[in-house]
Amino acid sequence: MKKLYPLKFLPILKERLWGGTKLKDVLGKPIESDITGESWELSAIAGDVSIVANGELAGTSLKELILDYGAELLGQDLIKRFGHEFPILIKFIDAKMDLSIQLHPGDDLAKQRHNSFGKTEMWYIMDAEPGAQLIVGFNRDVTPEVYQKSLENNNLLELLNYESVKEGDTFFINTGKIHAIGAGVLLAEIQQTSDITYRVFDFNRRDKDGNLRELHTELALDAIDYKRRDDFKVDYARIPDRANTMVHSPYFKTDYLELTRDLVRDISGRDTFTILMCVSGTAEVQNETGSTGLQRGETVLLPAGSNIMTIHTEGARFLEVTL
Repeated sequence: MKKLYPLKFLPILKERLWGGTKLKDVLGKPIESDITGESWELSAIAGDVSIVANGELAGTSLKELILDYGAELLGQDLIKRFGHEFPILIKFIDAKMDLSIQLHPGDDLAKQRHNSFGKTEMWYIMDAEPGAQLIVGFNRDVTPEVYQKSLENNNLLELLNYESVKEGDTFFINTGKIHAIGAGVLLAEIQQTSDITYRVFDFNRRDKDGNLRELHTELALDAIDYKRRDDFKVDYARIPDRANTMVHSPYFKTDYLELTRDLVRDISGRDTFTILMCVSGTAEVQNETGSTGLQRGETVLLPAGSNIMTIHTEGARFLEVTL
């Protein structure tokens, strides 16, 4: 059986009503469309399973890798927790227009209704046009009755909290929190493996066929957190050449890694895969089996069986994701 080296995957590109051209123009994705909103970098979602792009295993699906390599790829602890399910979905998102107002159910509700994980996620802002904003949560405590009345009166936006953003800002979006990515934002998203979204307001927009997009008003009612909370903006250090904690949750652990020189790290004790999302610069990522180049907008997976992670660079920034 082939040894596992640092693995890159073919991007899974998604056209969206609100998408633009930054995934192509800024991150170099192979796109012809002018409305591509998402690049799924690492996915085990049914129908959208990632395929290895580099090395001897090119053409192999992530599902096949998991079946063939098991704990060597995922780690023994993850096999115990998730079986042969890959628990994380990695994306880059380009919002040329505002996304719909939405939220995601938690694990229990998602399991009961959809036989799925919930969808806890985080965002790292890679680029933001002047005036760009996110919607994160409510600007006051509301009741289900007040919320429903706002939908009926078409004034939900008056209840929502707006956050101006710039490069490097990071947000943790727990399940139940109402949210939306605003126009002019390019970001990296790390989330549980789930594609369950409850859309509650879409600015009365129509798709390319002239139809209003589906809303999930009733499903959302008992999934929403109606409290105003200030628990979403992530405050993190940016000390060069070391890992800086961003989000450590039960669903994923993400550190900020800004390198000014080469890094050699023993990762043999992790018992989990390591994902590097490159958000700036270029690098060569290596384990004891092989290496691969990485540039802004690319993602690499180091298998759990890796002992030493080496990053050769003259300057790059990464989101380092483990579980």
